[in-house]
Amino acid sequence: MTPLIQQVRKSLFFRLLLIFGVTVLCFVIIIYVSLRAVNQETGAIETIPDFFTRNVESIIEDIGTPPNLSNAMRLADELDWTINIRNPIMRWTSDPDNRLDVDQSSYSRTLTNDAEVRSIDAEDIIMVRRGGYDFYLYQRSRIDTTIDLVVLYVGLTLAAIVLLLNYFMVNKLLNPVRLLRRGAERIRQGDLSFRVKTNRQDELGELTESINHMADSLQSMLEAKRQLLMAISHELRTPITKAKLRMEFMPDSDEKEHLKEDIDEIDLLITDLLEAERLNNDHSVLVEEPVNFVEFVASVAQHFEDYEGGIIPEFTEEDRDFTIDKLRVRLLITNLINNAMRHGEGKPITIRVSFMDDRGIIEVIDQGEGISEEHLSHLSEPFYRADSARQRNTGGFGLGLYLCKLIAQAHGGELIVKSAIGEGTHITVNLPDKPPHIAAVESD
Repeated sequence: MTPLIQQVRKSLFFRLLLIFGVTVLCFVIIIYVSLRAVNQETGAIETIPDFFTRNVESIIEDIGTPPNLSNAMRLADELDWTINIRNPIMRWTSDPDNRLDVDQSSYSRTLTNDAEVRSIDAEDIIMVRRGGYDFYLYQRSRIDTTIDLVVLYVGLTLAAIVLLLNYFMVNKLLNPVRLLRRGAERIRQGDLSFRVKTNRQDELGELTESINHMADSLQSMLEAKRQLLMAISHELRTPITKAKLRMEFMPDSDEKEHLKEDIDEIDLLITDLLEAERLNNDHSVLVEEPVNFVEFVASVAQHFEDYEGGIIPEFTEEDRDFTIDKLRVRLLITNLINNAMRHGEGKPITIRVSFMDDRGIIEVIDQGEGISEEHLSHLSEPFYRADSARQRNTGGFGLGLYLCKLIAQAHGGELIVKSAIGEGTHITVNLPDKPPHIAAVESD
C-alpha cells in the first residue's frame, strides 16, 4: 500500500477533501459537456444560413429557369430545406405542409442584385428573383429548442446524482460520529460498560478509542469508589456495635437518649449505603417470592395506621400474583410513606394501588409543603435533599428516594415524582409482575 493511500485511509480530512474534489471535477465535466452540446445545436442553426448565402447562386443554377422541378425536389431532400417556386401562373413547393407563408414575410437585407433575405416569425427566408420566377428557400423544420432543455435536464440529473452519491459517501464517512453520540449518551446515563465498536483508523477511530478508554477509566474509578465505600461501611459496623453495647451500661438520661438516636441514625445510614451499593451493582440478586400484590401493599400500609393525619387506602378490588423481593419492596413502600409523613404537615396521605397491563402501580400522595420544580429531577440522587440546610427536624440523609429508585429499577420498574409548592407530592412506582430476567427466560 502506497504512502498516499495510507495517508488517505488514516485521515478524515484528506478523505473529505478527496470527496469534494471529485464532486467539483464531476460538476465541471457536466457543465462543460452540457455547454458543448448546446453550442453544437445553436451552431447548426447559424451555419446553414451561411452555407445557403454563399451557395445560393449554384443552387438556383442547378434548379434552372424555367425550373427543373425534379432537380428542385432532389436539392430540397439533400439539403433538408424547403424550396418554394412561384410566378404568376405556378406555385410549387417541396413541402406539402407549406410550413411558412412566404407571402407574409418582410424584407430584412440584400444578398446580391437579385437575392435578398426576408423574415417571418423571427426566421430567415432567402428569396431569389431569376427569369421571372421567385425562388424561396428556408429550413424544412425549425430546429427544436427542446433539445437544449433535454441537455439541461440531463445535466441537472447528473448533478443531482453526483450530489446524492456525495451525500451517501459523507454520510457513511461520518457514521462513527452518530455511534459516538449514542455511546456518549449511554455512558452519560450510567451504562459505563458500553463501548463503541469500530475498525476505523482515521481521526474518528482515534476519537472512538479515546472515548472507550475514558469509559474504562470512569468505570475503574467508580468501582474503586464503590469498593472503598463498601469497605468503610463494613468497618464502621464494628465500632458502632461496640458503642451500642457500652451505651447499654450507661445510666438512663436525656444524654443517653440523644446518643442512642445519633448512633441509630448512623447505623441506618450505613445500612442504606450498603443496600444502595448492592442494588447499584449490575449483578445484584433479588430474593424473589410470589405475593398477592394488593394484599402485600395493604399489609405494609397497616403499620402506619397510627399516623395522626390519617392514611387513606385506595386499593383496587382486583388482586394479582406478582414475583418480587418482599423485603426490598417493603423497604420501598416504607420509605415512601415515611417520606410523606415527614413532609405531609400532618395532613392525610393517600396510598393507591392499581394495575395497568402487566404492571402494578403504587401511588403515595401527600398534601404537604411540596417541592419546587428545580429540585424534582435531583430528588432520586444519593444524598440530595431539597432543604440545603439539612436540618435534623426534616430527617434523613437524602438516601430514601435514591434507594426507592434502585429497588424499582432492580425489579424492572421506575419511580416518578411529581410535586408543586403548597400542593404536596405525588410519587408513583410501577413494577412488572415478574422481574426482567424471569420474563426473559419465560419468553425464550
